[in-house]
Amino acid sequence: MSQSPVQTQEFPRPSPSPSSVAVRRPWFFVAGSLSEERFFLILSVFIGIFAGLAVVCFRLAIDWTRIGLLGPAPSPHTLHVLLVPALAGLVVALLVLHVFPHVRGSGVNQTKAAFYIFNGHIPIRTAVGKFVTAALAIGSGHSLGPEDPSLQIGASLAWMIGRRMRFSREKLRLLAPVGAAAGLAAAFNAPISAVLFVIEEVIGRWSAAILGSVVLSAISSVVVVRWFLGAQPLFRIPPLTGVHPSELLAYAVLGIVGGVAAVVFAKAIGYFRPLLRGLPKGTQYFQPALAGLVIGLIGYCGAPQVMGAGYEYIDQAMHDHFTWEMLGVLAGLKILATTLSFVSGTPGGMFAPTLFVGAMLGGAVGGVERHFYPHLTGTTGTYALVGMGVLFAGFLRVPMTSVFMVLEVSGDYSIIVPVILANTIAYVISRSFEEIPIFDLLTRQDGLSLPSLEEQRDEGVLRVEDAMRPPIPPVLDSQSTVRDASQQIQSSSSDVFLVRWNPSGWASVSRDLVTRSEREGKWEMTLASLLPAPRLPYLYPDYPLEMALRYVEQNALVPVVSRADLHKLEGIITREDVLARYRLAAADE
Repeated sequence: MSQSPVQTQEFPRPSPSPSSVAVRRPWFFVAGSLSEERFFLILSVFIGIFAGLAVVCFRLAIDWTRIGLLGPAPSPHTLHVLLVPALAGLVVALLVLHVFPHVRGSGVNQTKAAFYIFNGHIPIRTAVGKFVTAALAIGSGHSLGPEDPSLQIGASLAWMIGRRMRFSREKLRLLAPVGAAAGLAAAFNAPISAVLFVIEEVIGRWSAAILGSVVLSAISSVVVVRWFLGAQPLFRIPPLTGVHPSELLAYAVLGIVGGVAAVVFAKAIGYFRPLLRGLPKGTQYFQPALAGLVIGLIGYCGAPQVMGAGYEYIDQAMHDHFTWEMLGVLAGLKILATTLSFVSGTPGGMFAPTLFVGAMLGGAVGGVERHFYPHLTGTTGTYALVGMGVLFAGFLRVPMTSVFMVLEVSGDYSIIVPVILANTIAYVISRSFEEIPIFDLLTRQDGLSLPSLEEQRDEGVLRVEDAMRPPIPPVLDSQSTVRDASQQIQSSSSDVFLVRWNPSGWASVSRDLVTRSEREGKWEMTLASLLPAPRLPYLYPDYPLEMALRYVEQNALVPVVSRADLHKLEGIITREDVLARYRLAAADE
């Protein structure tokens, strides 16, 4: 099956195959001096250090590019504000089409594809290209952010560092999320949020096997960034006021407005991205330039705040530097500018624009509410913080990350109730009107299908209790003699019987074994002396049904027992029971 041009551009196939890498183990594994798991943890720290250094250079490159092209503070009605984004867009298009063909997009879904399809492999050339093109695009004013590219750069560095270590295939794949967490944590200066985002979006499932490595890499990268760039957070959080229960209604309104804005934002990107990419290839040279021209025009006409990542303007919004009318205008213009930049194929991320839109929208909604209801105690900074979480939950669809992101940025748990309330409302509205999360939508547009934590949350989990059936009498005792067992099974038509093993455990015995023992005169022997080890495995009713597949193939039946009493039989399960339940589930779909 041939690949689409989009998929070929963004998801290169690795060469050489990673399976050829994990053939021989290095000397420290062979000698037994260091286990693979422990070495992987140590390597995670070094991945974090190198990812942190890369992100420091990336942030400095963006700042120097911005100062060199736009000046320390872009001013409206100046010619370079109008022309620089367009000219830089033309240069970026040439680099993407002829030098770095795999750097389109934010980098999140490409990293996820590397994890699930390419065994963690992201070519170092892609990382270099992402560094150069994203720094040029963001520094010249395109409305994108550095966090998503930093995530991909970190994942690529992790592959480069670990490729000579001859890890197993599984460990080699896990390097991608380890490096991704390091890159994102360094760019965002928030290790907890980075870890949660990588689990929610990149890995797509909770995995205890990798959690330690992800945490270590995230922490070590943040330490490096704070060493070079200082320990100050991204935003200067103003003093936050307590939230009166009656004010929760105001934050609920913010959740509704934010959810609607998130849907509009996602639908715009989902609609225009394939539309522009379906145009003739020659137009791809000019799409980033035209997007830059529109963004430059916005800045020229009086809103240069929408250019670039915009962190300094988020900070200003929290400290009441804008009227609520201006905040609303900036939120709308940022959605427009980010949509144009992203769908044109310009490399860059959506973290910073999401935070910008959320902060402006939160401040605007808070200003309107306080205008009509002066008794509300919430400050613009409080509403802006909650708004950041609202857009995160509604647009990026990472509900857990959105809550912890606000708490980690603010360091104030007094706003946790309005954050959870508003985020939940925005998340529900987004899910109701936009079925597929934005990163999953982008991946499917590129011809790939990757697992989603949101989809897993929606799926009903089949459990052992859904397929088990009542136990077949009689249930024998391991201390029963062959004579007693023969008498108990006479009235049963079954060929296999459960044996309750003392002091604990279960076994099974066949009718043929009991009958043969009778013929051999072993009347007084106990079943325990006849039955071979190992004993029969058992399951609990709440176990996932897939776990039963491990045992029903090798055992005619498997007991299902109570967690409170291992000798209390809740039911039995066979291979036929498992298959019948899966067939029923497939028919229901």
